[in-house]
Amino acid sequence: MRFVAAIFVLFVLSCTSNSNSSILDDDGDLLEEVAKDVEILYSDSAVIKVRIISPTMKRYNLRHESYDEFPDGLLVEFLDSRHRVTSWLEADYAIRKDKEKKIYVESNVILLNKQKDKLITEALVWDEGSKEIYTTRPVKIIQPTRGDTSYGHGFKADQEFTRFEIKKQFSAIKNDELITQDLK
Repeated sequence: MRFVAAIFVLFVLSCTSNSNSSILDDDGDLLEEVAKDVEILYSDSAVIKVRIISPTMKRYNLRHESYDEFPDGLLVEFLDSRHRVTSWLEADYAIRKDKEKKIYVESNVILLNKQKDKLITEALVWDEGSKEIYTTRPVKIIQPTRGDTSYGHGFKADQEFTRFEIKKQFSAIKNDELITQDLK
């Protein structure tokens, strides 16, 4: 898939950094690299589809695994073919695992779409290959245009957050206090 192949190339070309630092092992192999004020662009067929912005990114190159850590959080913008943002994902912490092609976000996770629908949870996975976002954790979904708030456990959506499914939905009135406590 060209989308995935472009990830690494754009990662290397798109990171802007005011300060970089690296840690090498005894053999001189790069183990950790730190970049500040990072912007990563993902493209498919030369069309930018995703933009990731983070104040800090740590890249770990271990013998059997490589991954990126965003210890200070990130903002992900999903773009349409005209470069308009269709949805946003924010979190206080994230890890992107290269082999899995997934980003695991946690702590104060918010997913928004153009219709101002808002998902609130504590952990979420973005699968870059399937272009899906999901969680098994408690969720709260606010849909202001419908005047609706839904609560549940488990969630799955397309990355544009235009279609979604709550796995186990709860009554908003009965479980509001319990779910609100789980989401803090």
